[in-house]
Amino acid sequence: MIDKTTHLIFSQKLYLLLLAICFALPAAAQDTPQLKLGGALRFNYNLSSWKDGQKKRGGDFGYDMFRVNAEAAYKGIFLNAEYRLYSDGFGGGFLKQGWVGYKFNELDQIHIGLTQVPFGIQQYNSHNWFFNLTYYVGMEDDHDMGVKYMHTGEKFEYQFAFFKNAEELKFGNNTETSPNRYSYDITGRNKEVNQFNGKFIYKFGKEAAHRFGLSAEYGKLYNLDTEELGDHSALAAHYEITQGKWNAKAQFITASHDPANAEGESRDVVTMAAYGAPYEVAADFNMYSLAISRNVPVKWGPISNLQIYNDFGYMQKKTQGFEDSYMNVTGVLVSAGNVYTYIDYAAGYNHSWLGGNFVDDFSTGNPDAKWEARFNINIGYYF
Repeated sequence: MIDKTTHLIFSQKLYLLLLAICFALPAAAQDTPQLKLGGALRFNYNLSSWKDGQKKRGGDFGYDMFRVNAEAAYKGIFLNAEYRLYSDGFGGGFLKQGWVGYKFNELDQIHIGLTQVPFGIQQYNSHNWFFNLTYYVGMEDDHDMGVKYMHTGEKFEYQFAFFKNAEELKFGNNTETSPNRYSYDITGRNKEVNQFNGKFIYKFGKEAAHRFGLSAEYGKLYNLDTEELGDHSALAAHYEITQGKWNAKAQFITASHDPANAEGESRDVVTMAAYGAPYEVAADFNMYSLAISRNVPVKWGPISNLQIYNDFGYMQKKTQGFEDSYMNVTGVLVSAGNVYTYIDYAAGYNHSWLGGNFVDDFSTGNPDAKWEARFNINIGYYF
């Protein structure tokens, strides 16, 4: 068995090797710098079943987020970055993604920095504004700090990545990971370190585009109290089909976390956080999700398309006595030029963001919980 010192030395050497490969590549013939800027401004209305005061005043409408996107390229090296500014109550400003890359050819490239973790259906395992249940446990549109190699062929796609850690903001010797981030990561007294990911996609079909894939993840959890390494792992099987105006996504995930916590601290739960707010998540679980959508082209003034969808997720917790979690979102995306409006009815059972007890809905849960719902309208101008 490899001890933690050997594992750490190996991870550091691999990380340095990938860095050297990335920056020692010969420059391409592109000598003219390129820069493309974009962004979005979004506002949000919501009416929640568990907020009596909000229901009496007819819901709330306010600022959601402003973001800036930058894409640049020079001498064969390219950059992709997105910075988001939320209200202080949702974590304030933080980088969603930010990486530099190099294309070896039309099929192969490498990214380094805060880049999307290759796991499951991408870019999103959902169609709605809330994402699917997978997002709330760090399994959808997750971004971490590391190096990723990508191959995109006609029939096969595969990605391999090494992530040194989640995005680090404080760099203290025993500093907890900040909850101010876009995607969910392990926080509290544990930190994600030295994570490996692999993903394989097989594409087939003529009248319909099929994508069948397998994903694997394994990494360490460094505990700030014991200074020992635990670990975490996940496997996923996923399938996506697009035929005409229809799209469907199906996915199964099994995940396990074994933190090296101090004596007396439960290993049945881990702390995760994003948007400035931490909560507990069951350490071991299975997750099932199914999402379906249909585009309906229209000509209603500036409105050109309606995408109608339903996204469902089920979290089966493996610890005896824990109550399972559910999520279902029915809605429509209205496209009108550069304005995209999500109109969603999101329902949750033992869901931290949809009623109940925010702290432990995704861990122990509540057997007496009831379904709660939120009617939500998100309006965004994207430029």
